[in-house]
Amino acid sequence: MPRLLVDVGPLRHHRDFRLLVSGQLVSLFGSNLTLVAVPYQVYRETHSSLLVGVASLIQLPALIAGSLWGGAFGDRYDRRHLFVASSLVLGLLSSALALNASPAHSHFATLLVVAALAAGAGGFAGPIRTATIPLLVDRDELVAAYSINQVIVNVATILGTAIAGVLLAVGLASCYWIDAGTFTVLAIATSLMAPIPPSGDHDGVAVIRAIRDGFRYVRANPTAQAVYLIDMNAMVFGLPRALFPAVALTVYHSGPRLLGLLYAAPGVGALVMAVATGWIAHVRRRGRLVVLVVALWGGAMAVFGTVHVIWIGLGCLAVAGAADVISTVLRNTILQNAITDEYRSRISAIQLAVVTGGPRLGDLESGAVASLVSTEFSIVSGGLACIAGAWLLVRWRPAFWRDAA
Repeated sequence: MPRLLVDVGPLRHHRDFRLLVSGQLVSLFGSNLTLVAVPYQVYRETHSSLLVGVASLIQLPALIAGSLWGGAFGDRYDRRHLFVASSLVLGLLSSALALNASPAHSHFATLLVVAALAAGAGGFAGPIRTATIPLLVDRDELVAAYSINQVIVNVATILGTAIAGVLLAVGLASCYWIDAGTFTVLAIATSLMAPIPPSGDHDGVAVIRAIRDGFRYVRANPTAQAVYLIDMNAMVFGLPRALFPAVALTVYHSGPRLLGLLYAAPGVGALVMAVATGWIAHVRRRGRLVVLVVALWGGAMAVFGTVHVIWIGLGCLAVAGAADVISTVLRNTILQNAITDEYRSRISAIQLAVVTGGPRLGDLESGAVASLVSTEFSIVSGGLACIAGAWLLVRWRPAFWRDAA
């Protein structure tokens, strides 16, 4: 079924692509353990969704700074060396979180600081990885490569978040220790790749100037602006993950295992859709489909906040995850086709700042609204705002709806 199922050709044809995605699969599994453990630890110690959002927002400056520097360095130095170095740093930071998680030595301020440093190191590595994929596969394999990447991401999300719920009932530190070990696997896998030298001549360009040039490039590229804004809209208003601890513990009156399922549910829908992305390569009006699935995401979240039946709530999250896969594959393809090689890492860095920074702003937004009104109102209003934002983007950038491919 070549028009339905994901094309695995890039895995068969390109050794370095296989190494990258296999190392990423293991590493992202560990990262998703930490993704659940940190907000759970914050909520357990503070009993406040607002502070869960604040803790996430504190990570944002480090994440943005890390991603911008990673993008600049990725366009200047061998990306393989940067992969290995960033993986080892992330492993050390996860070990620090594990040591701090023991009841006898736990410090809330240490948790916030180390989590922020880890966000910065993850931000450094992210754009390098995203910008490397087009260099490891043929141009006509980009949709397939990003679809495979989504399969890997969502397999890791499902396994990591679901198992995190079990591990949290055993001991918080175990999530962090396993995460630390997975970064070692990623460092080994990427060290086996061939050298990935930079594109173009950047020797005489200062890093700060290189970052500034990347932003100038975006200001002159309306397609890139639309890609960033449609995703920012969905992540800020339509991703109430900071409320998942409160939903599990107070709305459904359950515990860590349900919390793990709430985090895993979008990944289940995303994985099903990612496996069946073969048809996306044949979509002609890609920008139009991105807008429609972002609106679908917002609608699913609004229903999730309205209906207090566990299986319906999990189903809504799964539908949102499926919509997000379509959006992610198409946005990456649109963006990578619209930029030139010498800016690839820097543009990917700005994209990563949006993709990972948006959810952190969303954590603060949803946590603040929940603390002022209610958890349910925060989720529903955010989903409706996501739909409205998609409509406003179409009004502001009609060419994205009409022409983007």
